[in-house]
Order: sequence, then C-alpha cells, then structure tokens
Amino acid sequence: MSETRLSFKEMCAKFDVTPRTLRYYEYIELLAPDREGRSRFYTGREVARMTLILRGRRWGFSLEEIRQWLEIYDSQGSNTQMAVLVELADRQLKVLQQQRDELDAAMNELREMRDSVAAELGEAPAQRIVT
Repeated sequence: MSETRLSFKEMCAKFDVTPRTLRYYEYIELLAPDREGRSRFYTGREVARMTLILRGRRWGFSLEEIRQWLEIYDSQGSNTQMAVLVELADRQLKVLQQQRDELDAAMNELREMRDSVAAELGEAPAQRIVT
C-alpha cells in the first residue's frame, strides 16, 4: 500500500499557510519533503510534523523550541520527546497565565476608565464582558 503524498500546493491548502511559510519551515529544517526534480511531496510524517508545528506556534513556542523538540524524536525516541513536552508545557503554561493576568488587569483598568468617562458624559456603564 503506497503512502499518500501531498503536493506543495495541497500542503499549503491543507494547513492554510502561505507558500513562503512552508518554504521557510523547510529552510529552518522543520520539514523535509521528498523532492522529485523541482516538485516537493509531503508524506504522513511531514503532515504530522506540520500539525505539531502549528500547535506549538498557537501555544506560544518559538520555532527554534519546536525544531529542537521535533529533533528529540529522531535522536532519542518518543518517550524522551514526551517528557520534554511536559517540561516545556509546564513552563509555557506559567508564561500564558502571567500574560492572562496582565490582560485581565489591563481590561479591568480600561473598563473602569471607560465607565468613569461615560458617567461624566451621563451615559450608562458598559455591559460587562464575562470572562
């Protein structure tokens, strides 16, 4: 049974990324598609890696952190890779919580300022956004 391969264009469409992004991920060695002449083809391995790359970016990891984490699988196996993921996740969760706390504080400050100014103008306070 042959493995399904995606073309460059199909890979861009599947992950909703630009060709420039996909070429950059190859350049920094996050992805290594099969090449036939000038054409690139992406196997299931590359699709899985791209899924992990985009998740890592959404969670706030740098591309270098993601690259190093992906390399662990190749050099040390999945158990070590998963152990490192737990460490990285714990650290990133702390960073995200700090960012959330700062955002909540900024929103509360802005809401208080808005309500104060609105009161001076005789307007009703803004409806509270539930967080």
